[in-house]
Amino acid sequence: MAVTRELTPARRLRSIFSGSGGNLVEWYDWYVYAAFSLYFAEVFFPGGDRTSQLLKTAAIFAVGFLMRPLGGWLLGRYADRHGRKAALLLSVWMMCSGSLLIALTPGYASIGIAAPVLLVLARLLQGLSVGGEYGTSATYLSEMASREHRGFWSSFQYVTLVMGHLLALGVLLTLQALLDAGQLRAWGWRIPFAIGALAALAALWLRRTMLETESFVRSEADGSPAHQRRQGTLRLLLRHPRALLSVVGLTMGGTLAFYTYTTYVHKFLVNSAGLPSESAARVNAGTLFVYMLLQPLVGALSDRVGRRPVLIAFGVLGALLTVPILDRLQDVQTAGEAFWLVLLALVVVSGYTAINAVVKAELFPVEIRALGVGLPYALTVAIFGGSAEYIALWFKQHGIERGFYWYVTACIACSLLVYLWMPDTRRHSRIDEDPA
Repeated sequence: MAVTRELTPARRLRSIFSGSGGNLVEWYDWYVYAAFSLYFAEVFFPGGDRTSQLLKTAAIFAVGFLMRPLGGWLLGRYADRHGRKAALLLSVWMMCSGSLLIALTPGYASIGIAAPVLLVLARLLQGLSVGGEYGTSATYLSEMASREHRGFWSSFQYVTLVMGHLLALGVLLTLQALLDAGQLRAWGWRIPFAIGALAALAALWLRRTMLETESFVRSEADGSPAHQRRQGTLRLLLRHPRALLSVVGLTMGGTLAFYTYTTYVHKFLVNSAGLPSESAARVNAGTLFVYMLLQPLVGALSDRVGRRPVLIAFGVLGALLTVPILDRLQDVQTAGEAFWLVLLALVVVSGYTAINAVVKAELFPVEIRALGVGLPYALTVAIFGGSAEYIALWFKQHGIERGFYWYVTACIACSLLVYLWMPDTRRHSRIDEDPA
């Protein structure tokens, strides 16, 4: 493989846009499940109270995360061997298939136990897709960005990730305005999944226009059999134990805080604070919009002051403020008060989300980068991020909801120890060591 076209600033920008656009569609499909589970829970799990139904849908949300490590391994290995572009195209196809399956699956009343079984299968397929998407996308954006602005451009992974979540909420608010609650529960919840399947076609077209990264192309110039056998292997990955442990440690608290304040917070405001579902959705959408705009600013800040100080700021503030914020949020009286509390939490979480992708990519050499970013991240997210809603609802069901607040705090504190221990990857980036 050889470089066939010079990577001009315009081509670099177009490739970053194409990669990010596909990322947006992938995460829209992923978050639609969480956004609409309040409506389709009883379709797949009739009977029981609302908390029990939500607990079951949250369990399936967590099950989807179990496939993310497998996706991180399979697509990470594929990306390190066959290119970042090829792996990103494959992930879109898998996400599209999962969304289409959910959109077309009849409810429990029609096909019985087969309904939740098919729902689980669809989420497993989507988990496989998104597990590979993160590591490959993070690697692609980090390699495609220039050294001086790598934090800024890599932050667009979370810009499009949050934008996908916002689009899911936007569809939710639109359907809430057009349909009544009965129509949404009966059939309206299927519409966003159909939209996601169709949007994947546009994402596929965008990604077909991307250029491969120079780092991968130059690595492929070494066409020796020994080099090809090493690419994307677990054996090679295990030769970087410190980088592996760093990815696990820096992800643990950040991913739990992220899913608490972006995904679970909607249900928390309805089920614990007692706000109407429509008000909770507006709070969720409004705070996510501001949060999305913050990502490039924090990414650019890391290009100036380094990655480590930004991560440490998140760790310290997250450990100190989590319990007070969630305590107050549980007793809010108005949507306005809830908005400012959630936004404060998300400002803190930005210290992790804006730069976590580039930090992980800067830890690994090119021949193992996609797998090194994707697999340990996916394992950690499956354990801590995917279980966030389930654990929170479990604490609530057993009458000890504040236990979840302290659980989040403890995980952030553990990540803080890693931030204090790890080097600043901006100054010691493995991307800058790639073959020239």
